[in-house]
Formats: sequence, structure tokens, C-alpha cells
Amino acid sequence: MIYNDKLGDSMNLNALIKIIEKVGKIEIENIYITGDEIIINIPSSPPVVIPQTPSIKEKLVEEGIIEIKEVPELDWEPPIEKYPGYIREVQFGKPKSEGGRGKVVKIGGQRALYRFEEPQPNPPVVTFDIFDMPMPGLPKPIRLFFQDVMEDPCEWAKKCVKEFGADMITIHHISTDPKIKDKSPREAAKLMEDLLQAVDVPFVIGGSGNPQKDPLVLEACAEVSEGDRCLLASANLELDYKKIVDAAMKYDHNVLAWSIMDPNMARDLNRKLIEAGLDPNRIVMDPTTCALGYGIEFSINAMVRLRLNGLKGDELVNMPMSSGTTNANGAREAWMNNPEWGPREYRLPLWEITTGITMMMCGVDLFMMLNPIAVKTLKEIGKTLSTKPGEVKLNTNNYEWIVAKA
Repeated sequence: MIYNDKLGDSMNLNALIKIIEKVGKIEIENIYITGDEIIINIPSSPPVVIPQTPSIKEKLVEEGIIEIKEVPELDWEPPIEKYPGYIREVQFGKPKSEGGRGKVVKIGGQRALYRFEEPQPNPPVVTFDIFDMPMPGLPKPIRLFFQDVMEDPCEWAKKCVKEFGADMITIHHISTDPKIKDKSPREAAKLMEDLLQAVDVPFVIGGSGNPQKDPLVLEACAEVSEGDRCLLASANLELDYKKIVDAAMKYDHNVLAWSIMDPNMARDLNRKLIEAGLDPNRIVMDPTTCALGYGIEFSINAMVRLRLNGLKGDELVNMPMSSGTTNANGAREAWMNNPEWGPREYRLPLWEITTGITMMMCGVDLFMMLNPIAVKTLKEIGKTLSTKPGEVKLNTNNYEWIVAKA
């Protein structure tokens, strides 16, 4: 029912009350009330009571299974492990005063596994992967960064340095493979000379993976880059590693010792390289990197064991380590075009970053990578490892300990 003041004065208050009692509800529009004092009594309804269900913690306390104790503020210090050994320091490149091209990069030198134990003297280093021929098989989000320079390895290297801040460059002489273009070691050496003129950062020199051709290619490239302290990648037990060792010592280079996720194999390879005449301070180990979700736990196991054994004093494995983090781009979850997994532009760098961070926590010093976004991110994270952490204090004022009763 609607009451309108236009009905007039004939409808007095008593009549209005009777209407309310009959219908139980009234809406009033355009009404004006004047008076010296107005008192409105609204009967209050009883409060709504919501039944409370005791929490699991309260039930356990009530049944006497656990008890709650207040925890005072505590001063906490991380557990610092003191190691008797150390990790060797390896230098790439030489200053101009010593006949080099100017840029110098160092890795290794640690005396602890974790930064809270002792800051690393040298931050982890990322080296950009480039190739001596176009690589149409690279995932499209990565090709887009380099499609304008993939025909010219020198321009490719320049772009990595000038636009993406590369500290080092890894050149893969893929075309020397007999099954691809079968370019000669001398052709690879000529490209190496051009690359040394194009950029001033140190180089990692790789072959094609062919065990017969690679020692010849690395020897030729080592000769034209004499004294530049490059990293020859790589020596392993499946090829003529003695030829690579001879080239490294003759032309003043370092050697990447590659093994397959087996600390014992890595140790044996290092021993043979040293017996062949290689200075142990010129060795960088590569225990093989598996990508996130593709056996990365095996890489974690091998790398942590090697790093800890080196820190404990085993001088056959106390060398810096390298990671082929680029392998992360081979994981189908990283590159496959599947809308349900999200854009590849994000998945690719995230897969490479996560793989790299995991290896970094295991003690890896040198990262071979492809994606500029991943490189930039990992470098920023790596800087924190060579800075001294602040004081660590655990404040438990706002926390409780749940103590299980015997």
C-alpha cells in the first residue's frame, strides 16, 4: 500500500495505524513531518548466531595431541661451512698491455658453495651462442632477435655485444660438419680471424660435434687466436683430446672438459687432460646440462657433487663449471606452439632462466645461452652472488611453533 499526502487530512494517524496492522507494510512518498520532538521506537531483533566450527589446530590442542607455545624473538645466523679447498680461477681474454684485445673475464675462485657462506669473488658469466651459418631450426621467438644478422656471424656477434651487452661470445662452427657443408678447418680459422676483429670480448670456440673434425677445427682456430685466452670447446674421451691439449698450451688457451653427468667420468677426463700436458688452471668442466623437466635432477646431482668435492680439496675437480643452458630451448614445453601453455615469447626465456638459475645454485660459473631476455635476467641475478649479503635476523614475534607431543 502506498500513502500519498495528496489524500488529504481526513486520513488521520489512527486510520494509518490500522492499515499498517492489516497489511504489515506501508510505503510513504512525499511526506513532510514537523514537530518539536519525534521519538521512533524500533524493536531490536535478536543477534544472528553463526555456529563456530573448531579448527583442526584447536581440535588437536583440545585432544592433547599438540600444544601451542609462544616463540620469543631470536637472533639467527645461517650455518657457515668452512671448506679446506678452493675453486680455481680461470681467465678469458687478455688486456692490451699484455698483447690481448682488451676485454678480460674471470670465473671461479670460490671458497664456498653458497653466497651466505662467502660472497663469490667473480659473478657468473653468460656467453651468447652464435653460429657460422643461418639456423632456421631455432625457435621463432629467438630467430626474431637475430634474423637480420644470421647470414653474417660477425654482425651476429656485434649485435650480441652492442645491443645485448654480451660479456663473451660462443661461436659454433656447425658448417664444418662433413654431413652439413664440410667446410675446412682453414675456412673456420678465417672466420675466427674476422670475429676477433669484429668484437673485443673473449670467445668460446666450438666445433660441430663431429669427433673426427672438431680437433682439427679447434687447432686451426686456436692458432689464429693465439694469446687471446679463448675456451676451446670441447675435449672429451670420444675424440683426440691430446691434439686439443697441445693446441691450448701452444697457443695460450683454455679447454672445456665435457662429460656426461658423471662426476667420476669428469674426474677421469680432467686427470687425462693434465697427464697430456694441460695446466689444471686452464680447465673448465662441463658435466652436461639437462633442461628443466628433462632430467635436470641428474645435472644437479653431478654439479653439486663436483663442486663440493672440489671445495673439500680434490684438485682433480676443483675447476669452474660451464652449463649449456641453451639446451633448455630444446624442451617442447618451451618452444611448442600450444595456446594452453601460454605465449612462447614468455615460455622460452622462462624455461632458459629457470634452468640457468638451477645450475647457478649448483655452482656453475659460465652459462652458454641464446635468448637475450633470459641472458639479461640471469646476469642480473648473478650479480647478487658476488655481493655481500646483509645481516640475517629471524623475527618470530608474529609466529607460533606447533610442537608435537611425544
